[in-house]
Formats: sequence, structure tokens, C-alpha cells
Amino acid sequence: MKPAVVISVNVNPEGGVPKNPVEYAFLRKSGVEGDRQNDLKHHGGPNRAVCLFSSEIINELRKEGHPIEAGSVGENLTISGLDWDVLQPGSQLNIGEALIEVTGPAPPCRTIQNSFVKGNFSRISEKKNSGWSRWYARVLIEAQVHPKDTVIILECQ
Repeated sequence: MKPAVVISVNVNPEGGVPKNPVEYAFLRKSGVEGDRQNDLKHHGGPNRAVCLFSSEIINELRKEGHPIEAGSVGENLTISGLDWDVLQPGSQLNIGEALIEVTGPAPPCRTIQNSFVKGNFSRISEKKNSGWSRWYARVLIEAQVHPKDTVIILECQ
């Protein structure tokens, strides 16, 4: 079995989406360096410092006809090979030298509607389609992350 890896590290220094791929980013407790959120009521802060999404889910959504790409729904880290179904609040992930803890699903909003047929951004709502959501995480150990960094689940509570 291939290890899970970071496929893309994504940021947008001006805020909003899409988040564009970069060579690396530093995960800080306050958020991803070089990234900005326009709506701090619903995004960002220490418990939503990093947004994660699955490249396999992106591929499945593309098969459904959605024009989604890595970073287009606002995730900072696009990950391949991770069993998305086992993630839950409290799951800890070692990503390169960083350590993060999943805090909860990232609710979708209208700003990502262009990544979905007929603007159906609720397609990745955890409430409506469990297992298809992005996840938010807090940073426990700050470090730089790169594409191809290995992702290891350390703990699932």
C-alpha cells in the first residue's frame, strides 16, 4: 500500500478561492503562512488553521462533471492515499515534520460554487453527504510542508 502524501500545497495571499499551488508553506498555529481568509467568522483562527481535502474525492467529483481542481474549494493541503473515512475530530496527522489535529468538517459556502455543476457547493457538505467534506485542523507542531511529504495518521479518537 502506498503511503499517503501531500499532492498540492495551496495558498491565496489575497484571500478567498482558488488557493493556488506553491512549492511549500509553513504551517503555523495561527494558520498557513502566505494564506489569507476573507471571512474570519467562518474560516481561519487556531482551530481552523489548515484546511485539508482528498485528491481521490476531487477525482470522484470530476467524474460527476464538477469543474473542481486542487485548491479550488479552498483547501490548503490536497492529500492522496489517506483513508478519508477514518478522519474525525481528534485525529492527529504527521505531515512531513508538522503535526496537526483534525478539529471538524469545513462547511462549504457560496464562494466555492464555481467548482460545482449548477453551483451545488453543498455536494461536499458533511451534513448532506457524509465522508465528502474537507476538514479543518489545528497545528500542534509548526513546520514547513511540501508536495510529496508523507502523511501519517498517528491517532484517531
